Amino acid sequence: MVNPLVFNLAALIALAPAALLPLLRPTGRDGGFWGVLGLAVCAAVWWSASQLTGSWQTNLSATLWVGIAASLVLFAVIAAFHRQAWRLSPLLLAYLMLLGLMAALFVSAAGAPLPQSLSSGWIDSHILVSIASLAFLTVAASAALASFLQARALKSKQPNGLTRMLPSVTDSERLFERLLLLAELVLGLGLATGMATQYGENGRLLSFDHKTLLSLTGFVLIGLLLIGRRVCGVRGQIAARTMLLAYSLIIIGYFGVKFVKQVLLS
Repeated sequence: MVNPLVFNLAALIALAPAALLPLLRPTGRDGGFWGVLGLAVCAAVWWSASQLTGSWQTNLSATLWVGIAASLVLFAVIAAFHRQAWRLSPLLLAYLMLLGLMAALFVSAAGAPLPQSLSSGWIDSHILVSIASLAFLTVAASAALASFLQARALKSKQPNGLTRMLPSVTDSERLFERLLLLAELVLGLGLATGMATQYGENGRLLSFDHKTLLSLTGFVLIGLLLIGRRVCGVRGQIAARTMLLAYSLIIIGYFGVKFVKQVLLS
């Protein structure tokens, strides 16, 4: 039997061409771009699906790869319809490769399927909505980081190969704002399905654990940022930093405790 680490590394390596090709040959959304992106999507979806084996898994590696696969699928859809979104490839794919490397470190760590007692329509809906919100937030955070890097390069008058590849500040902010609105809607739906699941389990709407508190904080920060952009014209590095802070809190909520537990158990 092949070691799961080999499959994890193979899926991880499949992401590399999609991250590097736009930097080496930034010719746009040509056949080469779609070929390497398609390879990355297929590898991530295949490996994440193979780890689920018919049921939701609770270990960190499987959770990370599901998030990677969802983010890649969403990015491919966005790149097909937005003429500048493909330029986020170096940032987004490099970040997803870091997540994949972390998943490789814990691919053999103990995990278990979701208990059958928790398997219900609300649980499945909450998991799917949570995955979708994570994907939207990941791509939105990439656009926010692109805007931040471009603004700094313009201010210092020292552009580099990466910033020349990324979308302009204007394009990054437009994409970032649209994705932010969609992410907030999906995140709100995720919180609602989580409350419904919690209520079905123990009759309480909210369980104030780390994940709920961090998700609520991120939701509020993103909501305030959207209001600030509409009402007060919040733009530039303040908006990007707020978005990245909110994303960091939500990521800690999704993966943080699982990471700590598996470090202690390994």
